[in-house]
Amino acid sequence: MARIETPKRVRGTQDIFGDEQRRFAHVLRTFEHVHALYAFQRLDLPVFEDTQVFARSIGETTDVVSKEMYTFPDRGGDMLTLRPEFTAGIARAYLTEGWQQYAPLKLVTSGPVFRYERPQKGRYRQFHQIDAEILGAAEPAADVELLVMADQLLRELGISEGVTLQLNTLGDAATRDAWRDALVAHFEAHRDQLSEDSLVRLEKNPLRILDSKDPRDRPIADAAPDIDAYLTPEARAFFDAVTAGLDAAGVAWTRNARLVRGLDYYRHTAFEFVTDRLGAQGTVLAGGRYDGLIESLGGPATAGVGWAAGVERLAMLLDEPAKPTIDAVVVPMGAAAELRATGLVAELRRAGLSVDMAYKGNMKRRMQKADAQGARHAIILGDDELAAGVAGVKLLADGTQTQVPLAELAGALAQA
Repeated sequence: MARIETPKRVRGTQDIFGDEQRRFAHVLRTFEHVHALYAFQRLDLPVFEDTQVFARSIGETTDVVSKEMYTFPDRGGDMLTLRPEFTAGIARAYLTEGWQQYAPLKLVTSGPVFRYERPQKGRYRQFHQIDAEILGAAEPAADVELLVMADQLLRELGISEGVTLQLNTLGDAATRDAWRDALVAHFEAHRDQLSEDSLVRLEKNPLRILDSKDPRDRPIADAAPDIDAYLTPEARAFFDAVTAGLDAAGVAWTRNARLVRGLDYYRHTAFEFVTDRLGAQGTVLAGGRYDGLIESLGGPATAGVGWAAGVERLAMLLDEPAKPTIDAVVVPMGAAAELRATGLVAELRRAGLSVDMAYKGNMKRRMQKADAQGARHAIILGDDELAAGVAGVKLLADGTQTQVPLAELAGALAQA
């Protein structure tokens, strides 16, 4: 008989379990807690969309669209794409579901996203993000609220130490057009020194040259004109309002004039929370204002601002998670006790107690199971206890044991 080969996990994916899963879950629980404090509503989106949702919103010249998306035809011939991020799907839902009537709309979501890129520490081809967006609010107060919420999230996760908020302005449309023209002129004057990738960017997306990692590009990018000389009075006032709001909320920030977003629909605020604790890829949360995105999808002019963070990368920064604990493990000895224990475990769980049953091995092994699960109590049930209508309740921290009537067990454990 031919040997059946065991399937392998697909490269760039992960099976999340144990301490790793506890870190992962802690990030999501904390996110749920914090966004509720800020009155954001949860939404859930399809994992795949029409490919044009991402091609038109992320930009067909970006690496994400041109190299990293998982795109495939379905059986009906439609081109579909597994979501590489959340913002485009949220914008599509805002339009197709008629949510304009609820604007300004504060939304959060989370879940898996997919990018075909080289797997590395903290980066996978299927990874997970948390995402927060405000649609329909053109005021700088929306940017401030999202940034303050992100800062509080990092603080409540206990990972804010060593994380810096880098902030920049991309100005309004007039600012961006004038700055873009100045950048093109600067890069054209040095085109013989640019990398091949940046020569392509110069034609299609010149702002992206500013964050090129190629050593050939760095001196030219570093000498490029800053946006500040091209800011309109309105754009400068917007940025001043954002920074004043952050100062008022006690959120520290630093200016990074080289922080850019390449696509034309980005406006005003761009930001990243960065750390040196994750190696060269140090961004833990990033976002910005995208007032032109809804229009790029065929909708009316609609303000938007948001951020996203990788759950795996946040989880990597967490301290060692606390070991899980449960209220009790029931240890039945004998067939009659096992049958009664089945009903007893159900009663205790319905009373809101976390309970497991140790039904394999001798008494010593069953007690070891209770200890390994971090149980506070072991509930011992044998023929003698059944006859007396009681259970032996052992407090595992100090080994003391008492007899508790079965009818009173749930109340006794709840108060212990």
